[in-house]
Amino acid sequence: MAYIVHGATGAQGSPVLSALTSAGRNAVAAVRHPEAVPAGIAARQVDLVSAESLVSAYEGADGVFVHLPLGAPEAAAAQARAVVEAVTRARPGRVVISASGQIVDQPDSPLQAPADSPIMTLIDGATGSGVPTAVVASRLYLENLLLPVILAPMREEGVLRYPLPASFPVSWSSHLDVADVVARLLTDASVTGTVAVGHRPGLTGQDLAAAFSTHLGYEVRYEGITPEAFGELITPLFGPAAAPVVDLYRTLNEQDGNIIGEDNSAQVLLGLAPRPVESWLAALSIQESPTAVTVSEKSSTPHI
Repeated sequence: MAYIVHGATGAQGSPVLSALTSAGRNAVAAVRHPEAVPAGIAARQVDLVSAESLVSAYEGADGVFVHLPLGAPEAAAAQARAVVEAVTRARPGRVVISASGQIVDQPDSPLQAPADSPIMTLIDGATGSGVPTAVVASRLYLENLLLPVILAPMREEGVLRYPLPASFPVSWSSHLDVADVVARLLTDASVTGTVAVGHRPGLTGQDLAAAFSTHLGYEVRYEGITPEAFGELITPLFGPAAAPVVDLYRTLNEQDGNIIGEDNSAQVLLGLAPRPVESWLAALSIQESPTAVTVSEKSSTPHI
């Protein structure tokens, strides 16, 4: 019996794999390229758009962790359909889905994922299969702040620039926080439904700058920039995938904040609170001076 972890070499799956193995659980990396999995970790080659491939991996599993990789909506929809079919046929003991920052638990919000979106197809399909399912709903990832276009101004100017107003509160969380919740949900099936992950109350730009200042040992100030300016910075990194990111931040700028609810928070349901930003920075071994930046290899790939 084992726990199947999709994307186990990526930003979200790798911390989940580490959390499970550190707890002595039998975790299997479900990946396209098993050779990329660290030595000593069980790996299984899967095709995320092939239900047959996934059924074979899911049969007899204690639980499955899945999230939809970034990419074209058509590809994500095909992946969602394949996972739902495989879950329905293989009947693993548990399914835990990460919404990857998409809002799926605030139907009155203009940011709520549409009912026909790939992530809702995945959530509704897995839930409808009858297999116990939990959904981890985060907001913005702290790892976004590790993008080179954000770190460089901190190095050169002591300025943290981001496309939100300085006073805009966000339930920020890290991939490490998400992994803690996923690991708990995989091994404890008593909680189903949506579990929201993030800081309550939300953290503002000033809060982020203060945390970086404390950790780095020199003053960092926050400066809000427009979504369009942010788009110009990230387009060389993400290409066409930058456009929906810009649209997201345009919509966010029309809101009063991006905060998780209390009743379905991990704090209330599981007794798990996200790390303080300073603790997250320390866990990633991020070191910086006004003239040099080092981000440990333990840090996760930013996930806008």
